[in-house]
Amino acid sequence: MHQYASIPGLIRTFLIILLIYFGFKILARLFAPFLMRFVAKKAGQKFEQQFGQYQRSQEPQRQEGEVVIDKAPKQNKASNKDVGEYVDYEEVD
Repeated sequence: MHQYASIPGLIRTFLIILLIYFGFKILARLFAPFLMRFVAKKAGQKFEQQFGQYQRSQEPQRQEGEVVIDKAPKQNKASNKDVGEYVDYEEVD
């Protein structure tokens, strides 16, 4: 026995597909902000964890109450006279 596609069956299938599509769109609009907030929160936690590990590895171990004063070394900036000469110019209209 052979079954053939009928118009009511085709319309029913098309309506089911549309219902699923629009239902998914509505649910996505409702749950997208929660999902995005969750993803951003997890990314922030991961960033803080990695930054904390980097900070701890860069910071030397010091005892409590120890005072350390860090100063940048003085850099003597000598001007370079071999740069060239000053050329005066006029604007042409």
